[in-house]
Amino acid sequence: MTRLFTRTLIRLSPQDPAEDVPAFLQGLVTNDVKGALPAWTALLSPQGKVLFDFLVWAEGDDLLLDCETSAADALAKRLTLYRLRRKIGIAKVDDLGVYWSNQGDGGIADPRLAALGQRWIAPVGNDDLAADDAWTAHRLSLGVTEGQAELGDILWLECNAVDLNGVSFTKGCYVGQENTARMNWRQKVNRRLLVLPLDRSDQTRQRVAYPELALAVDHRRVEDIPADLAPEWMDLTPQE
Repeated sequence: MTRLFTRTLIRLSPQDPAEDVPAFLQGLVTNDVKGALPAWTALLSPQGKVLFDFLVWAEGDDLLLDCETSAADALAKRLTLYRLRRKIGIAKVDDLGVYWSNQGDGGIADPRLAALGQRWIAPVGNDDLAADDAWTAHRLSLGVTEGQAELGDILWLECNAVDLNGVSFTKGCYVGQENTARMNWRQKVNRRLLVLPLDRSDQTRQRVAYPELALAVDHRRVEDIPADLAPEWMDLTPQE
């Protein structure tokens, strides 16, 4: 079992039959969580900058948030603030884990990009093998960024959210929606996150470096992204 130990699950569960957990989350995050799941989404600041990104899974009437382990407590706390008096449980899950494989068909294709491989949720076991390093190398080889170190405090559309299925422009309001929608309507996504060889990274635009992989993540202006470095899925069509 190839487990991602750097991922933790947070369970959102109704504590009253009248509570609708997907409806609660729907009004907070960037993607449609009342439709097909899993889905990649984010919780933004009112200005439209990334606070947390995560995948949302369905389990009966509950939702499971597949998030960074290092950010799980802060995410749960932020959701608790938004819960107010609603009878919704918000708690980390200790007996389930997130698993990943780049081969086989035992899981569900990553909603961002099928080439990322398959993920699934299962009870944790003593014989679980850590797949975190392999996952990071594979993800970055495809030019896909995630997590607070790479995305944090950047406008969501600059995180390639459109190309990677992380935003819905028809689902209705959510925190940070106004600025996100305005950028899309006016086609003003001037910068993008880019994974590139470390020796071609711009220190002034660099977010994170991975010396062991000889890669870095830069936050660059669109016109400064060399065509040979852009992944196939990235749409760099000039905006009018």
